[in-house]
This record gives sequence, C-alpha cells and structure tokens, in this order.
Amino acid sequence: MLQAQGSLAESVDGDELRSDDGFQGERPCLNYYCLYLYQAGSLSQPLAAADAESLVSVVGEASSEDFSLSPVDTNLPSELEPELRGFVAKWLSRGTFFEGVGIVSAVELSSFPEYSLGCYHCLLRQDQACESSAPSPEYVVCFLGGSEKGLDLFRLELDNYAATLKTKLSLQMTNLEAEIKPLLGSWYADTVLPIYRVVTLFQEKVAYLLHAALSYTPVEVKNADPTTQNDIKGFQSLASLQGLVQDDTMSSLCIVMTEELQKQVYVDFSDSQPQLVNAVSNKFCEDWMQVFINCYDGGNPFLFRQKLENFKLKVIQDMNNLKRLIRQAEMSHYALFRCYTFLKNCGNGDILLKIVKVEHAEMPESGSVVSVLEEFIREEGSSVHHS
Repeated sequence: MLQAQGSLAESVDGDELRSDDGFQGERPCLNYYCLYLYQAGSLSQPLAAADAESLVSVVGEASSEDFSLSPVDTNLPSELEPELRGFVAKWLSRGTFFEGVGIVSAVELSSFPEYSLGCYHCLLRQDQACESSAPSPEYVVCFLGGSEKGLDLFRLELDNYAATLKTKLSLQMTNLEAEIKPLLGSWYADTVLPIYRVVTLFQEKVAYLLHAALSYTPVEVKNADPTTQNDIKGFQSLASLQGLVQDDTMSSLCIVMTEELQKQVYVDFSDSQPQLVNAVSNKFCEDWMQVFINCYDGGNPFLFRQKLENFKLKVIQDMNNLKRLIRQAEMSHYALFRCYTFLKNCGNGDILLKIVKVEHAEMPESGSVVSVLEEFIREEGSSVHHS
C-alpha cells in the first residue's frame, strides 16, 4: 500500500488532489427540506389569510415587482423556516438563477450558530399546458445538509432529483401526502447515501467494483432489491471516467468490454453477503478500497464522495503521465524503460494501458510502443487479482 499512499499526495499536470479539510465537523445526519410556492408580482393580487403570514416582499435588482414565498411543506423546525425563507428571498431578488438548475450555498441558521449548513436551492417552473392562459406555477425547493463544500459534490444528482420532483407538482397539490412529501423526505437517502451504502455492503469487495468501473466492465446484479440495484448502478457510474476521457474513447472501451462477455461481472445477493463472479481487481483499486474503509468509521457520506472524486482524479493524472512517457518513448529507449517502470509501480497498469491503447489506435508510432508495453505486462505476469 506504500505506493498508493505516497501517490495520493502527488500532483501531476499541476492538478492537486482535493483536500478533505472542509469536511471536518460535518453533520451527515442533519438534513432538512423545504418546498415553497413562488408567486411573482403577488402584491398586486389579493392574498388569502393563510398566505398573508408567509408573504415576503423584496425589491429585485432587475425588477421592481414584489413576490411572495408560501411554504408548501418542510421538516424544518418552525422557528427556522422564516430564516430560510429570508435567505431564499435574497437569492431570488438577485435574479442569478435558472429554472431547473440548482445552486449550493452556505446558510446560517440561529439554532446552529457554530457552523453553516449546505443549502441546495432550485427554482422549478411547471410546463404550461398549451390551452391554458394562466401563468405556470413556480416553486423553490431547498435541501439542507452537510456543508456547502460537501453538498456541492452532489449538485448534479440533486438537479436530477429536483427534476423528478417537478413532475409531481401541481397548483392543487392533491398528491402532497401521497407523492410529494415522501419524495421530499427521501432526498438525503436517495442522493447522498448510496455511496455510503455500497461501501458498507461490499467492504473490501469495493475494490472489484472500482476496477469494473474504470475498465467499463458491465456489472449485472442478481437477487437484489431495487434500492441496492440502483445504488450499485449509481456507484459504477460515479466511479467511472465518464466525462473525464474523450467520448469516442469511452464508447470504444464500452464496445470492447461488452463484446468480451466472459468478462462481465455478476453480483449475486442470494446470500446475505454479495458474491462476485468474474470480478477482477488490482493493487491500485485495493489501495483505494482501503482509503474508503479507513474513513468508514467517521460515517460521513460527503467524505466518501470526495474520496471517490480523488480516486478518479488520480487515475487521470496517472494516465496523462503515461501518455507523456509514451510520446517520449517513440524517440527514446530510456523513456520506454520509464514506461516499464511506471506501469510496474503504479498498480493500475492494466487499466491505463487499455485506455491508452484505445486512444492511440489510429496512431502507428504510439501503437507500436503500446504493443511493446503490452508484451512487457504479459512477460511480467498479470498484476490483477480475481474474486
């Protein structure tokens, strides 16, 4: 594990692995939600008595129209909801928002003076029916938990979750109890906790999932409940290099691994513990598995996500380093030797070489170097470990 531990602090191409310092003092179990009905220009319209109490008038920078925020549902303590409403009102008055695209900010609430909570807030506008001339109802959803830094790691997942919530909203709110409240109450479990649940469930076997994600190896889950299946699917997506490598490279890797059906990984939950078939790991993934296990005692799902992002960043750093060495090796035998040494010591040579081979498929000079490196890997013996 010495090599991996040393490499975690290294930087390649000037990109530093992100620090975990901002996660000290996280309160992972402290999470709230609030849904507001947002009415622009509402002061020119008559208000019901129940709405009058929740009226917030703010003069925006770009508009002189007032608006109101009426709480629809929340699990915030009653004394804190007006504080959050004022925070959201200031955000709306600045006009720095786009419908369906959330923002994560730090919000200070009087009941928690020693720290700030991360707050995801997003404006949702219902799609207007073609035959209707009435303005579409608008809502603001807020999810509070962890710190600003921690919650921001899940912003894309929260955007998707808010989009699902949007499909349930209506002006009449006839489905408030049956659909909307359960969805609001499950935001933390559905968006933040999946990584934590996967690590808890697989423990040391997480190394096999990490390797499968990096190599784009399909994973089929059997005899598991829907939540576990979705957790594993989400974990594989988050641990992959999707969005970090070229799209055509990712597509080529997916095609190669899909055609090699014998390499598909099966996870069976017939017993209480997951049983893996055809699973492969290497030293790099096993070292990073230990990183996850070491932070497990803290029980901080935000920290787990940061570790996963650092894991991917380290793979990209190593891959860029190998690419540079390969370009140099086209003209230098010494650089070729450095490639050998790098692949031998990084613990992730099988994955890196596979990705680089796909990227250099149309480059004869680099392709010949990759072929020599593949032969070296075969002669040295496989560094992968099987389940």
